[in-house]
Order: sequence, then structure tokens, then C-alpha cells
Amino acid sequence: MAWYLEALALAFWLVIGFAALLAVIVFLIDRMQTGDAIRRNYPVIGRFRGLFTTLGEFFRQYFFAMDREELPFNRAQRDWVAHAGAGGSNTRPFGSTRNIEVVGTPLFTPDPFPPLDDQFASSEPMQIGPHATIPYEAKSFFNISGMSYGAISAPAVRALSRGARMAGMWMNTGEGGLSPYHLEGEADLVYQIGTAKYGVRDAEGNLDDAKLRAIAEHTQVKMFELKLAQGAKPGKGGILPAAKITDEIAEIRGLPKGQDGISPNRHREAGNIGELLDLIGHIRDVTGKPTGIKTVMGDPEDFRLLFDEIIRRGAECAPDFITLDGGEGGTGAAPMPLMDLVGLSIREALPRLTDMRNRAGLRDRIRLIASGKLVNPGDVAWALAAGADFVVSARGFMFALGCIQALKCHKNTCPTGITTHDERLQAGLVVQQKDKRVANYAKGIVKEVEVIAHSVGVSEPRKLRRRHVRLVQPNGSSMPMDQLYPA
Repeated sequence: MAWYLEALALAFWLVIGFAALLAVIVFLIDRMQTGDAIRRNYPVIGRFRGLFTTLGEFFRQYFFAMDREELPFNRAQRDWVAHAGAGGSNTRPFGSTRNIEVVGTPLFTPDPFPPLDDQFASSEPMQIGPHATIPYEAKSFFNISGMSYGAISAPAVRALSRGARMAGMWMNTGEGGLSPYHLEGEADLVYQIGTAKYGVRDAEGNLDDAKLRAIAEHTQVKMFELKLAQGAKPGKGGILPAAKITDEIAEIRGLPKGQDGISPNRHREAGNIGELLDLIGHIRDVTGKPTGIKTVMGDPEDFRLLFDEIIRRGAECAPDFITLDGGEGGTGAAPMPLMDLVGLSIREALPRLTDMRNRAGLRDRIRLIASGKLVNPGDVAWALAAGADFVVSARGFMFALGCIQALKCHKNTCPTGITTHDERLQAGLVVQQKDKRVANYAKGIVKEVEVIAHSVGVSEPRKLRRRHVRLVQPNGSSMPMDQLYPA
């Protein structure tokens, strides 16, 4: 027994000695380095500040933040998606936890005599692109927004494509090209053409008509979306870090491997409104399919000039749809000044764009697709009431896949396997389970928006109007949206 106690004592002092030696080494390193004033002035203990700062966001998420406090998405929003994705009930006890005094909160106005249950209907398919050779009959008003293969993983794309087919909605490919994983689910696809023209570019980065035509030959590809800007980074092209570019991604995009994929900040061919309409018309002529744009509103005057030029040329030259992203949008990662400060919110921009389109007499010609943090039924219902024909979401479907808002999208270390190409981490995303959650979430949104529509007295969601919504004002009272934004 004595030798055993002596061994334990020796091990104890060895550990203490090693810890003391390590502390001395760290002390010297901290005192001699010149990059961090805290570590230089407070060696060793100054390192805890960095540790606590890093851990702070996780402790706030799980222990300290209230259900409605977190940003960009709070726990209540994420929990709704999780319950819907699981196919469970979103019925809750004991009243709402939402603070309905927050300025801008939409409050829907119930009808005293709503339609009876047998007078309730689902939204009918809506045609997009009447002047295209092959117009598109879109079945669902709620669809998957653009997320590129490369920005998200192969299992994530597979689950989304399969879930989209189950729910009868379209899936936007994002600007990273068309992968076999997009096609696997046999869902309707919207092919997004970013400023780098991945998948349809020549060696110099110009649009390659032969490649464009080959993409259009896929019957699953129903429309083409020319991305001018997105809410996360208006005025700046996308960035795919070299660490996330595999051989397959490089081949699909037409990129050299080993360097960041940096997109130009705009399409070279479109330096003004006339050139933009020419480019839209060219893509539609080559593909024979509806072609639209994705952008963010800055000065509303720019859209008025766009509609004026369309009227001058004729309605057939118009984009078949406009996807309007809010300045608060953004699926992955982007420079903070652009995320925080550039571009109008979807809450302000969508009613303005709707009114300008309608005044130009283009309501039935140009479909409006709303994007930008619209992940719950109330958000989607608001957008339809404000004038959108369709609503798309990216982050809502990321939550349906299991995203925990770990904020690791750009680091290739996503713990849920959604935005990483590390096969060990991808193994956590089981496609055969997550595709059902994707479909359930979409169906849950549609069902709950139908419930809201029914409660305000209309038979289906696309009959929602601004008069059905009141917006909370700074004095705590609410005003009808049709008075704030007269149609």
C-alpha cells in the first residue's frame, strides 16, 4: 500500500510541476508577444477573456437568452420549425410569449363570420413566364430559396431536393451550378445564375450559351434566376472559401481548385437597365424557359426606371419574376457592414415594389417572390398580404435540416453537417430522415398560412390583402397596412 501512495504522490507532484512549467512558458509567451495588449499586461489569465468571449454566444443561446431575444433567429422561431419538421403539433398552452408592442409587428384582423370549413380552399398553381416557350405552373406559394452546393453539403442538397418533391415545391439551386444531388430528388428546380456564372461560364467567366442550353435541357429545370444581389451582401459577389472547394465542386462550378471562389460584384454584361433587359431576354431565348432576377431594393427610383423601360419596350421584354430579398437576408456568411447596413428591409421594400409593379400595369406579367427571414407562418402570410405571389426561404429549411445556428457556416466546421464538406460531420445528416422534415416543414407553413387566411375571412392565402393586417406603431397602437401603404 505504501508504494501505491508514493506513486500517487509522485504523479500528483508531476502534474503540479508540469502545470507550473506550462504556466511559466505561457507567461513568457504572453509577456513577449505584442499583438494583444490584455495578454501582454495580464499574462496567462488574460487568455480567459478570449475563451469566455468565444463560449459566450453558446451560453447565451442555451442558458441566458429568453425565447424571443436571440438574433438573427430566436428560439421560438427555431422551435416552431423543429416541431413542424417533425410533423408534430404546434399547439401551445397558456398564451403567446410574443411581445406584440414591438413596432412593426403584424396583427391579422379576424373576421366575425369566416368561411365555413367546407368553403376553405388551397391555393391554385400559378403560371410564371407567359412569354417563355415553356411557361412554368408553380404549384406551391412557399418554396426553397437559393443555397449553393458548395456553400451547403451534398447530403443537405439531397435532403432538400427530395423534400421539395414530397411537398410539391420548387428548389433554387443557388449560384453554385447544377449538381447530381439537385437532380436526385426529381423536384422542380430554379437555376440561379450568379455574377460568376458558375456552371454556364466559359474559361474567361463569360456566359456560355452551349452550357446554358445544356442546363435547360434538364426537364427538372423550370426557370432561370439572374442574381443581381442578395440581402446578405448587396453590391458584393459571393465568396466560397478554398477549404470548401472539393474536386467535384470545382468541376461543377468551373473553378480552379485551391483558391477562393470570388464572384464579381455585378454581371459585366448588365451595366444599365437596358443591358439588363437584353441579358434577361437572351437567357430566355436560349433556354426557352421563364427568366427573372433576384435583387435587393436600394433607391425605389431604380425600380420605377426599370418598369418605365419595360413599358417603353413592351411587356414581353420584362423579367418573368422578381425575387426581392431584404437587406436583413443572408444564408451563410457575409461582411458585417453589408449585412447590417445596406439594403432596405423586406418589410419596407415589398409593399413599395408591389405598388410600382401594379401601377405599371404589370401585375399579371411579373410575379413577385419575397425572400428575407420569412421562416414562420405569420411572416409568410404577411408577405402574401403585402403583395407577394410566392415566398421563398433558405434559413427556414436549414432549421428543418437540423441547423442549430452555430454560426459556423463559413468555417467548414458546421456541427450538423449542413454547411461542411467534412465527411465525419456530414454523417450526422441522415438524408432519409431529413427529407421528410423538409417536406413536413413546408406543408406545415402552408397549412398554418391557410389557417390565418381562413381566420381573416378569405378562402385561400393568395386572397390575403393589406386590409387584413395591422402594423404596430411607435405609440403602441396599430394601423391597417393598407393605410400605411395605400395600394
